[in-house]
Order: sequence, then structure tokens, then C-alpha cells
Amino acid sequence: MDSIQVTGIRAFGYIGLLPEEQVLGQWFEVDLTVWFDLVKAGESDRIEDTYDYRSAVLAVQQLIKTERFALIEKLAGAIATLILESGVEQVRVRVTKLAAPIPDFDGKISVDITRRRSTSLPCSTGSSLGI
Repeated sequence: MDSIQVTGIRAFGYIGLLPEEQVLGQWFEVDLTVWFDLVKAGESDRIEDTYDYRSAVLAVQQLIKTERFALIEKLAGAIATLILESGVEQVRVRVTKLAAPIPDFDGKISVDITRRRSTSLPCSTGSSLGI
């Protein structure tokens, strides 16, 4: 199956377990891999025949900016659901907390999930996230 990678989607949000994370907020980065049949687009050269990742970027940013979750695992799942509803076969979502509030820790924390479209989700020929 073909795939498209979209990396480095950044947005400021209020997601975190600690009260200060919910009040002060922080930056998050999201990387997506979407599996979508690209044969038709490769032949037609038309945006309607492919996965329009522009709308995915905007939708992910909007979700981070507006939703409140305690765990980035929940954020990753919400992003996966959103992307799968646009008709892709499968999505891999990596959510990175760029500055985790852990004493003496300068690293990053990431959650990486992969989800497949269930038969109950509608399938579309192109992508339109509607945001």
C-alpha cells in the first residue's frame, strides 16, 4: 500500500496530566503516515485523486488548540480517528511533547500509534476533513 508522510505539524495546546500543563499549555509536534492508494493520482495528476494532506495539517492543529486531554495517548487516538474518517486505509500518528515537565530531563516524550479504518467508517475517494 502507498503512503504519504507529513512530519513536523506543530501546535500549542493545553494537554497534560499536571494542572499547570492544563493552564499554561505547551507545544506539541505530530508526525503522520497515511496509507492511501496513490495509483489514480499518479496517473491523473489531480488533487481529487489523492489524500489532501493540507486539510490534515489544519485539522490536527485545530484539534490540539481546542481539545483538552490529560494524556497524549488520548490526543494520538483522537488524531487517528479524525484522519481515518477522511477515508485513508491506515494511519500512524506520533505525538511528541517537546518539553515534558520532568525535573532534570531535557528530552522529548512521544507516543506512536497505528490504527486501521474499520468497516464502520465511511470511505471516500479523496480526503476532506471539513475543517
